[in-house]
Amino acid sequence: MKLSRRDAMRGLLSWAAASPLSFAADEKKVIDYKDPLYGPINIFDFAALAKKKLDPMAWDYLDGGSEDEQSLRDNRDIFSKLIIRPKALVDVHKIDMTTELFGKKIEFPILLDPSGGKNCFFPGGELEVSKGAAAQKALHITNGGIDDFLESGKGPEVWWQLTTGGQLTNAQSMRSFVKRLEAQGCSGICFTIDIMHVSHRERDMHNKLERSWCETGLPKRDAQGRMPEAKNPWRAGLYPSRPFPTPTWNTVRDLRQMTKLPIVIKGILTGEDTQRVIDVGGNGVIVSNHGARQMDHVGSTLEALPECVRAAGGRIPVMIDGGFRRGTDVLKALALGAAAVAVARPYLYGLATFGQRGVERVIELLKTELALNMGLAGTPNIASIDRSLVRFRNETQW
Repeated sequence: MKLSRRDAMRGLLSWAAASPLSFAADEKKVIDYKDPLYGPINIFDFAALAKKKLDPMAWDYLDGGSEDEQSLRDNRDIFSKLIIRPKALVDVHKIDMTTELFGKKIEFPILLDPSGGKNCFFPGGELEVSKGAAAQKALHITNGGIDDFLESGKGPEVWWQLTTGGQLTNAQSMRSFVKRLEAQGCSGICFTIDIMHVSHRERDMHNKLERSWCETGLPKRDAQGRMPEAKNPWRAGLYPSRPFPTPTWNTVRDLRQMTKLPIVIKGILTGEDTQRVIDVGGNGVIVSNHGARQMDHVGSTLEALPECVRAAGGRIPVMIDGGFRRGTDVLKALALGAAAVAVARPYLYGLATFGQRGVERVIELLKTELALNMGLAGTPNIASIDRSLVRFRNETQW
């Protein structure tokens, strides 16, 4: 069949529009690909760069888990057991990743988890992360210490404040805590409940890491490559104790009575505790094993997600973290019922290598991978992602 000149030109333009090369050509107008920032093409590349750049002690603190590190391996291994079932011939010319959490619209369902020890990876790490989150319009769950940035009006549009319970020990401190957050325009409180005792992180113990260095940054090694002797190195064999009672469900009830801010409980791994969050007035949960850095042998978070989603029954959003490195990882969690996915190590890799710019680039790569894989899976928006999109290997029904 002989093509007219017009048909031939139309075919050429259609091919060009669909070709990845056309996107690359457009990007070259605004992106300098000689910039080392664009060398890594995925999160694993950023991890490899971070390992090369960081002191081995800092890398072990970033990369390690607790005790046998079984849950650390489980968090990643589970993704290979879950298979995507793409939907054919769906119009995916536009991909919409927007979602809503507690009345706040977010452009994509990838959140920045809280994480300690950022100054071991980059000076002023918390501020660098928050700047990266703001630039990419990501929801940032902050450890705190970024008050000036928030007051400048340039901080993240949506941010939650972390607490591990220290501000919740009595009514006076709890009231002061929530009043400050409300005045700052905080979007929610994230109460991490799985760190009432600090685990045995044996890489750090072998390294004789001084835990205070996680906040101040590692001291410099001497000419022989030796780290200064720690005054109080992380040790094994210390019987667990706390000087005051640890928080309980009544603590969450009390917090609920003092503020209208959403309260998200992070560190949930069972359906029973998901129900308890609802019972005491919590607004959401993050299914989390603390990046496999607290209790070991609890399995992966993706394994725990379905029972937590069932227990929530649509009454509160169920979010998740733990082991997420790819857009397909995020897509699988959304298919199993997660409202959003939170990440920490990925943006820490970016922080360690390029500071704020690295954080931004890692977020950009993750959200782009998610959008691409949504398109390839035939799911043009978040609402179109459901349980039918995935099955476990050897599963006969779904």
